[in-house]
Amino acid sequence: MSNTIYLWPEGAPFAKGNEDSDQPTLTSYLVESDRPRGAVIVCPGGGYEFLADHEGEPIAKRLNELGFSAFVLRYRFAPYSHPVPLTDVQRAIRLVRLRAQEWNIDPEHIGILGFSAGGHLASSAATHFDHGQADANDPIDRMSCRPDAAIVCYPVISMGEFRHDGSRRNLLGENPSQADIDLMSNELQVTPQTPPTFIWHTMEDDLVPVENALLFATALRRNKVPFELHVYERHGHGMGLAEWEPSARTWMPLCGEWLIKQGF
Repeated sequence: MSNTIYLWPEGAPFAKGNEDSDQPTLTSYLVESDRPRGAVIVCPGGGYEFLADHEGEPIAKRLNELGFSAFVLRYRFAPYSHPVPLTDVQRAIRLVRLRAQEWNIDPEHIGILGFSAGGHLASSAATHFDHGQADANDPIDRMSCRPDAAIVCYPVISMGEFRHDGSRRNLLGENPSQADIDLMSNELQVTPQTPPTFIWHTMEDDLVPVENALLFATALRRNKVPFELHVYERHGHGMGLAEWEPSARTWMPLCGEWLIKQGF
């Protein structure tokens, strides 16, 4: 059974109005377990222009089948731009960490998973984080927003040469500064503190080039961050679970095994 909560019940920062699109939410898909287990927050793709439904609830339910609790994040997108989506995903991680005991979740095993632009958001969470503000009035803000694992699926990573034009425009505007391009090119933001990462992409993706995945993997390697990379030969973008593709559909079982190796 799923349950949806507002990330900011009293109203979200940067909100332009009071519509559903102005208030980010987190929908829980919890599994029963005799001990606290890791959980994964899912960020659907959509070019920072919309959220792709097939990359939300179906992913959470498949994670449940593999034994993991999951959450689907409805983050804000255009006309919202940076730093609003990052603020939303950081709040989601903090919230799950604060309420981990209530949800029978291990607070030291909270992962982030994203597709396409949601993969950019997941990689942003993995490279732009803090450890909480100890003296914050809001107890959620006292929590770390560093994920313990990241899963990026045919991700937008770079805002540079191999960018997805729509994602960059929606996130950074028509004429972003070089400083903002570099800041949100997450292959440039990897450090040894970036969490272990699972990456998959397809070679034939003509919307978000596979170089995005390769650049991120290279940066992880350079910083000695553990990662697992799968590049499938066939088919293009937006595959979700890829259940119809004999090769690429192996990504989810492989990801489940990888999460178990990470202690989830």
